[in-house]
Amino acid sequence: MPRCGRPRPNCSPRAATRRSAAASTSARSKHFSRNDPRGSAPMNTRTTTQRAGVLETLRDTPRPVRYLLFGVLVNQLGAFVQTFLVLYLTHRDFTVGRAGLALTAYSAGAVFGTMLGGELTQRLGPRTTIVTAMTGSAVFLALIPALAHQNLFPALVVVVAAAGLISQAYRPAAALMLSDLMPAQHRVMAFSMMRIALNTGAALAPLLAAGLILVDWNLLYWVNAVTALTYGVLALTLLPSVHAPAAEEGESPAPQGRSAYAVLLRDYRYHLFLASVLIGTLIYIQYTVALPLNLARDGYPTAWYSGVLVTASVVLILFELKITTYVTQWRGGLVGAAGTAIMGLGVAGYALAGHAIVLVLVCTALFVLGVMVNGPTMFAYPSTFPGPVKARYIATHQAVFGLGMAIGPTLGVLAWERLGIGIWPLCGVLGLFAAWCAYVGMPEKEEVTA
Repeated sequence: MPRCGRPRPNCSPRAATRRSAAASTSARSKHFSRNDPRGSAPMNTRTTTQRAGVLETLRDTPRPVRYLLFGVLVNQLGAFVQTFLVLYLTHRDFTVGRAGLALTAYSAGAVFGTMLGGELTQRLGPRTTIVTAMTGSAVFLALIPALAHQNLFPALVVVVAAAGLISQAYRPAAALMLSDLMPAQHRVMAFSMMRIALNTGAALAPLLAAGLILVDWNLLYWVNAVTALTYGVLALTLLPSVHAPAAEEGESPAPQGRSAYAVLLRDYRYHLFLASVLIGTLIYIQYTVALPLNLARDGYPTAWYSGVLVTASVVLILFELKITTYVTQWRGGLVGAAGTAIMGLGVAGYALAGHAIVLVLVCTALFVLGVMVNGPTMFAYPSTFPGPVKARYIATHQAVFGLGMAIGPTLGVLAWERLGIGIWPLCGVLGLFAAWCAYVGMPEKEEVTA
């Protein structure tokens, strides 16, 4: 009689499945080495034959994950710096050039902040990193109004850069905690939920900011500081204290510092994945940079562009989770490639914007579909690497994504000035190349079957 207390025919298949899955996971873990960082749970593979629905995923979401996502939403609701910094500083009588320099400092700090966050997460653990990042962010954000004076501009630039550095350091920690706390079969769905929390906060933040500006411009940064501190307190009191996984017994020692990044530098397939992320981000940002310039040139009123933005945001928030339940059944590289190609083709269609506004809406729907298909899977992919290098892989991915968001507007304006509507076919071609990079750069890992 087996230990489960039931006749062996009733319990052995499930027990055998668990033993097989455990043995497979152990084998992948033991196979990890400095030259082969791939060895964690497979992407977009499930241990059951049934597709997990949205409600099932929500029911299976652990309470700490809900707290984590709520904190992300609260923090994003107050994320006013990048959107309103130039307007705020020009309101305080700074020149556009100085305001742009301050924004550049913030963006540069944000890119390096994700790398810092990955290192802190590996060394201190995700909860401590989130608390440290949010507390430090609150301090620097609260200082911005006090330093917004012409004679204090150098100090202002330093503080703004520090705010960008420390405020983005939480992202790798949040991603690692999300991947560790969420059941493996719901990992991609979990990243979809995080993206929805970020997008919801980003959609509501301008409305909140508009009300604050009517009272006092300085409230933008004081409220931002409060939301950051609130997230830090939530993390300290509600999130579990976990540490980035180290190498298990019998494995190679976990690489540290430069050695850890040397592992990443030798992972050429991951370089292709990062190339896909960077190119895809540059294409994505043109939806907010070159598209409004195109519509204005074609004589469309600004209200049409606002309608396009609102429609895209609503569709993304309402339908991404549902679409993710389907694509989790596919191979990760195929999902990344398909979504990136669809996104690129949708953007390429903006070349027809001058013919009818309905074409803009159709192309936007295609573009948003691509984003919903590839976004969660590609954001979840770095979290599939083994514990000893996972935090650095996550941080590098998010740094590349942040780099694309930082340089994309400048490159988009330059391309528009030189190419006009030729920017859209270029985006289409780049999208196909990025799709190939995603397909090759996200290889299929050993599947766990039931």
